[in-house]
This record gives sequence, C-alpha cells and structure tokens, in this order.
Amino acid sequence: MRHDAGPEQGRTDLRGDCAQCFGLCCVALPFTASADFAVTKDAGKPCRNLDADFRCGIHTRLRREGYPGCTVYDCFGAGQRVSQITFGGRDWRQEPESAREMFAVFPVVRQLHELLWYLTEALTLESARPVHAEVRRVLDETERLTRQSPEALGELDVAAHRQVVNTLLLRTSELARAGVRRKKKDRRGADLIGARLKGADLRGVSLRGAYLIAADLSGADLRFADLIGADLRDADLSGADLTDCVFLTQPQLNAARGDAATRLPGTLTRPAHWAA
Repeated sequence: MRHDAGPEQGRTDLRGDCAQCFGLCCVALPFTASADFAVTKDAGKPCRNLDADFRCGIHTRLRREGYPGCTVYDCFGAGQRVSQITFGGRDWRQEPESAREMFAVFPVVRQLHELLWYLTEALTLESARPVHAEVRRVLDETERLTRQSPEALGELDVAAHRQVVNTLLLRTSELARAGVRRKKKDRRGADLIGARLKGADLRGVSLRGAYLIAADLSGADLRFADLIGADLRDADLSGADLTDCVFLTQPQLNAARGDAATRLPGTLTRPAHWAA
C-alpha cells in the first residue's frame, strides 16, 4: 500500500524539463552507432540534431530517424538542476569555459537524482514505515549533495553513496514485498533474456538487476515485484499488471513494449510508442 500524497509531490523536480536545460544529455553523453543510435557521438560533442535553442530538431521523429535510445532516456530532472542551479543559468555556448566542468557534473547529478527518485518512492510505501526515518535522513543527505559546488560534485564518490542508499533500498524492498503470501523467488540479476513468462505469477519476486531483454511478460502479474535496475529493453508488457511494483522507473517503461491493457503505477505514464 502507498501513501496518496506527501513524498509523491516531491517527484516534480525529478522529472526532466528540457525547456530549462541546455541540452546536456545531447552533449555530455556519448553514444555508439547501433540499434539505439544512428551514428556515433563522443562525450562532450553536441549531437548533430541539437538546435541552437537546445531543442532536438528531430524530437517527433527520433524512432523513425534511428534514435530510439534517445526516447528511452530520462535524466530524472538533473538537466535543469545542473543548468539552472549548479551553474546558475550559465549557457555553455555563451560561456564555453564552463562546458567541460558542466558536462562532467551532469552524469554525477543524474545518478543522485535517480537515487532521490527511489528514496522518494520508499517514503510512499506504508509497509516500509519501519525504515522511513532512515530513508528521510538519507534522502536529505542526497539532496544536500546535489546542492554542492561544481568542484565538489566533480570529486564526489557517487559509488560509495549509492552503496549506502542501496542497502537501505534493499531493506525497503523486503518490507514492501513481505505481505505477499507466497514463496518468493529471488531472481536478482537473473539471465531471463527472451524468457517465456506470459501470464506468470511474479508477485513479490525480486527481479533487481535481472536481464529481461525481449522477455515475454505479457499478462504477467508483477505486483509488488522489485524491478530496480531490471533491463526491460524490448520486453513485452502487454496486459501485464505493474501496479504496486517496487522501484520501476519511466526509462524502464520507455525501453519496453506494452499496450492499453498494461496496468501501470500512478506515478508513471504510458509511453507514446506503445500499442493502442
């Protein structure tokens, strides 16, 4: 069971707002020519589709033009945070001396914002109330880290902080899934690529970091399943029930396939490319 208000309201700042960003994901991050990207681009080099106003020139045609990888990416609000707060609205094109530092800081803040998303969700889980005080403390600390100077962010050991958060999220997951009255399999990190799981009862199962690429999960019951870090690229979620699943993110949904019958958590939206 989840709270209906409170922490959920804090997710507004954890959603990408491209209008307030200097196109950082289109410049700072590298990509390689593949099924996800039509060309290869180095880190720190602007994508050839980035317009002068920092908007994508082919935003409505990304999949048709060979850039489906762009449609599944989400910065969790790190783009506008770095652009408008960390660097005070300074444009890397107008102030090129800030570019290298800005591009280095962006992926750091993106990781912190992803952790903020998970911690915020943890506070909505009524069954995880025993750890809520600790979750709030770690959430506040994570938020504090995002407010550091560019220099401090560049030196931050994100991996060490992620480990602290992960330990707490594991405990949260255990509490959230404890109410499912069935023997719960631990499929953490499992290789389920292309697995035939149509209609499977996966309630309360830990699928943390599982490889579910192109898996058939159509009609599967994933309520209270832990999906943090699960690779859902091209997984078929048609008709699946994802309500009350734990730690699912929008990028994971964007990478999967689904339809109008797929049931989603209220905090996430149905991807535009899914079947009607």
